[in-house]
Amino acid sequence: MIPTPPTTPPGPAEAADLVADPLRFGVGARVTVAVMSDRYAETILGVLGSVATDGLVVQTGDVSTYVGGDEADLLRYLTDLVDAVAATGEHAAVTLHLSRGCPGEVRCALPGGAGPRAVALPPGRRTGRSGAAEWALYPLADDVRAGVEPDHMRDIEAAIALARDNGTFRGSEHFVTRLEGDVGSLVETVVGAWARVGRSVQHVTSHVTFSLNSPTRSRG
Repeated sequence: MIPTPPTTPPGPAEAADLVADPLRFGVGARVTVAVMSDRYAETILGVLGSVATDGLVVQTGDVSTYVGGDEADLLRYLTDLVDAVAATGEHAAVTLHLSRGCPGEVRCALPGGAGPRAVALPPGRRTGRSGAAEWALYPLADDVRAGVEPDHMRDIEAAIALARDNGTFRGSEHFVTRLEGDVGSLVETVVGAWARVGRSVQHVTSHVTFSLNSPTRSRG
């Protein structure tokens, strides 16, 4: 295995440019929609086609859809998408993977010390439709050059506190936090916590699975 040479931290001007550009900073999501119906293809394509993508880069593949852009546009898009899936009335799951601060694949294309990136998000939109979710958040604060002392649990606990404030926290389970409530509140919690942790940590990822119109849930 050939060792990876150390990266040189960017200068102040270069770092500011990287942080200001959400696509260069690696702000985005991958989304997969699964519908438990023999009309799944029609339903999924209809949902994807109904949601406005203004300000975002969207690339749909056979496994997932990549959505890149700033956090406020992602919040709007993901709220509208999850709400549109819920509005079909079909039993469905939406799997969401969020990442910011490390564009690339095996090797991060963004040097440590380029961030973090602080943004202010608008309030989420309440939809009137409810759902449940299992959520995990990963603050990858391992680069001391960024001037941040790694403390993963501090940031995870702050994210859970936000879920409590939003009224979406329902409990801690193996490897995940369970959320319930209006689907707009669920998305607001997940995206809001991810962005909030990103104020002090360059590379933050989050994973969540939304359950919508579950027949098990409807039976109480």
